[in-house]
Amino acid sequence: MKQIRSDLWETRQDNPFPGLKTHAYLWTGGPDGNVLFYSPQTDADFAGLHRLGGVSHQYLSHRDEAGPVLAAIAGRFGASLHAPAVELLDIGRHAHVDVPVAGRYVDSCGIEVIPTPGHTPGSTSYLVPGANGQTYLFTGDTIFLGEDGRWAAGYIPPISDPGPLAHSLRVLGGLTPDLVISSAFGHESAVQAPGPRRWAQCAAQAREKLAEVA
Repeated sequence: MKQIRSDLWETRQDNPFPGLKTHAYLWTGGPDGNVLFYSPQTDADFAGLHRLGGVSHQYLSHRDEAGPVLAAIAGRFGASLHAPAVELLDIGRHAHVDVPVAGRYVDSCGIEVIPTPGHTPGSTSYLVPGANGQTYLFTGDTIFLGEDGRWAAGYIPPISDPGPLAHSLRVLGGLTPDLVISSAFGHESAVQAPGPRRWAQCAAQAREKLAEVA
């Protein structure tokens, strides 16, 4: 487990497909226990998660993060699974979804749930009140920093829908996060700190790149 902030930890890198890199992230500042965002591909970091206090809640941004390890996390730590209601059929094949998320609101863990459809129909982002007054934005695959150093949208035809995706990028661009953390990533790290003032430009760059390919 790699410490990112005083209350944020990153699991080891997984490579679910050739060229695809992912991590999961444990937030230890929640009012109702530790929160795991996304999902590791294996149980390799279960001991590390246990040392940090376990997992009370797990949040998925979309169906591509679902897999057999979800049931293992629930079984080992008793974690409640939060996942997009639109994608319950796909995610529910792997584990029971305790909290289907839909609409925009702040939940009991203090996390703002923000629907950001487009990459998949149920894609959802999460804005977290982190340590020292900073905010962490978990974007799933809606937006990420590509290998070329440009911000990009997670557009995969014919799965993705460019219209809702462009709108979701506008929604995200209106936020002021201190830290942005994607699920899959192409750059050196999924964790980026563009700063609140520059973040709107990053989201705009992703919209421009989306318009080039969609």
